[in-house]
Amino acid sequence: MIVVDDGSADPGAIAAAAAAAGARLLRRDASGGPGAARNTGLAAVRTPLVAFVDSDCVPGPAWLAPLLRHFTDPAVGAAAPRIVAHEQRAGWLARYEQVRSALDMGPAESIVRPGARVTYVPGAALVVRREAAAGGFTEDMPVGEDVDFIWRLAGAGWHIRYEPRAAVAHQHRVRAGEWLRRRRDYGTSAAPLELRHPGTVPACAMSGWSAVAWLAAVAGCPGAGATITGAATALLARRLRPLTDDSWPLAGQLAGQGTLAAGRMLGSALARSWWPLALPAAVAVPRLRLPLAALLVAPPVLEWRERRPPMRPASYVMARLLDDFAYSVGVWQGCLAHRTARPLTPALWWWSGTTEPGGPRPGGAAHSR
Repeated sequence: MIVVDDGSADPGAIAAAAAAAGARLLRRDASGGPGAARNTGLAAVRTPLVAFVDSDCVPGPAWLAPLLRHFTDPAVGAAAPRIVAHEQRAGWLARYEQVRSALDMGPAESIVRPGARVTYVPGAALVVRREAAAGGFTEDMPVGEDVDFIWRLAGAGWHIRYEPRAAVAHQHRVRAGEWLRRRRDYGTSAAPLELRHPGTVPACAMSGWSAVAWLAAVAGCPGAGATITGAATALLARRLRPLTDDSWPLAGQLAGQGTLAAGRMLGSALARSWWPLALPAAVAVPRLRLPLAALLVAPPVLEWRERRPPMRPASYVMARLLDDFAYSVGVWQGCLAHRTARPLTPALWWWSGTTEPGGPRPGGAAHSR
């Protein structure tokens, strides 16, 4: 076991804790952030596998076994557990974090890469093949360095697995001020991640047909939106005709589902990226206020219905909107600092490889931390 003291203000306490656990202590004179601290430990490791655990995590005694089984496959370069709340605390923010922490990737096992159901895993607790981690973590990213690390591994051909049967407890931030600041910090990583991995962090990714249909509806022309959706359905039915005798019913189902999914994605993008532009538009054009407000509120309301968290709907919706707004402040801050607008722009396509004109397109992933 190796403990890295990343320039803490109380090195004596860290040294005492490391000595009590029989761990080797490595002291950094100045704090370099999580990437630099992990690299310091990685340089001292001699075993084939290395488990990174942040200081605000509380791993249980059996957390490693489900992860290590994945490494019998030589193509697996990393495996990550599910991050859960360490304590069941009172308060609306603690309850929200228990069901929607930015570090919790959910209950379903998945491969991890851009475009997959799980696009990244946090570095808070992560087991890595040392051979795969030779490049280490980026040290000039105070946040998002773990996402960059995972995407570089995936780009090099390594497989990364998310294994929710392994769980590590995390001491979530549940004070409003520090929670909002952390969400903003996460948002600042969107710009450098997009610059390092082009096309992976759009504001949203969807069919251009669905996007135009929704824009027409929001602008007060629902008939035009319906016409666009109908035209897209007809074109899709024509493409499906050589494949099935039920081309029209299938096209209608795909177009309808895709358009509804696109509306939900647009609402999330409005809260996480575009509200600084939408707010002045709503002030200037009164007829935009109601559709924009509905688009903004619909995603958290639908999410509450799906999750049924132990919170009142209004509390959950308010927490989700605060979460998204704080993140968006960071996105804009990062875009200004890196002089790019790419995380604020959507990724649109007109025909996907699956011939579905509205759902998420394989290969396009949004950083949702």
